[in-house]
Amino acid sequence: MNDVVLKGGRVIDPSQGIDRVTDIAFAGGKVAAIGDSLSGADSRDVSGKLVCPGLIDLHTHVYWGGTSLGVAAESLARSGGVTTFIDAGSAGPGNFHGFRAHVIERSPVRILPYLNLSFPGIFAFSKSVMVGEAADLRLLDLRECARVARENADLVLGIKVRVGKTAGGDNGVMPLDMALEVAEECGLPVMAHLDNPPPSRLEVINRLRRGDILTHCFRPFPNAPVRSDGRVREEVLAARERGVLFDIGHGGGSFGFATTRGMLAAGFLPDAISSDVHTVSIEGPAYDLLTTMSKFLCLGVDLATVIKLSTIGPAAAIRRPDLGTLKPGGVGEASVLELKRGSFDYVDCIGEHLKGDRRLLSAGVVLGGKWWHPT
Repeated sequence: MNDVVLKGGRVIDPSQGIDRVTDIAFAGGKVAAIGDSLSGADSRDVSGKLVCPGLIDLHTHVYWGGTSLGVAAESLARSGGVTTFIDAGSAGPGNFHGFRAHVIERSPVRILPYLNLSFPGIFAFSKSVMVGEAADLRLLDLRECARVARENADLVLGIKVRVGKTAGGDNGVMPLDMALEVAEECGLPVMAHLDNPPPSRLEVINRLRRGDILTHCFRPFPNAPVRSDGRVREEVLAARERGVLFDIGHGGGSFGFATTRGMLAAGFLPDAISSDVHTVSIEGPAYDLLTTMSKFLCLGVDLATVIKLSTIGPAAAIRRPDLGTLKPGGVGEASVLELKRGSFDYVDCIGEHLKGDRRLLSAGVVLGGKWWHPT
């Protein structure tokens, strides 16, 4: 007997090339079957709604209570339809143990972290206080970072480093070089944040290796990946060619409509759509992953591709092919979405507005093969 059956929804699973109205069943915490006329103990009519693999947000900050920028993953999962939160380096070697014990291991939703190179992690990030954790090189202890990464190898996805004038002060590209040394020592990828110069986009991108992630990849000028004439910069194209991954990481200051239009017109899609949700951006303009996905829909990216970039795209980036799919026998997770039609106002990080005709909303999630009610 199936535990939960979602009936009559439009099932979209890019990992299997599925896009049709049908049923999906869950049993024993796993996906049991996709097909017509399925039955189960808890059958739910999701006609008119979308059913997709559990959404994966590749860039979030969910060390709630332990860092100033952390938001609560559970409440965001209920309201925003995400089943896997990738924490982008909220905690560093000095406080990762607290993140693990008090948040990650107690969370009903999956949290997978990057370890921040800086000892205290992102420790001073708010509307009123902003101190970059890579601005003081005394906070960057490579041996400590490597030790904590090794001791938590079952969880740590890679090394996160934030470079740029805001995060790194006058240190330029040096924190990235240090992060790459730790990552090489531990056999891990790097996720690199880039804000305003210094360093330059060229200095950062040219250092990244296959499997490393450049987040905030569609940021507005300066350090934008596209020229004012619409041409994608040569170093960006070369980085993609050698296997560097590009993640949106919307956040409060890292996503521009003009940049995105230029990149999409050039045929350059990101590898993952993510929100960079934290205590500031959750109030706008990012809000959550579904809002960021909706912006891409309204900029002309088709629905199946938007879902792909929020499921199997991030799953591939973190080397977890078991996630982001509805294959029978796989993890029993799904996001149920509603695609609203109407007139919606979206804004990017520099105040440009976009009038869109579509908006994705959460209508519930399946976690561990059980239905979760939305708030």
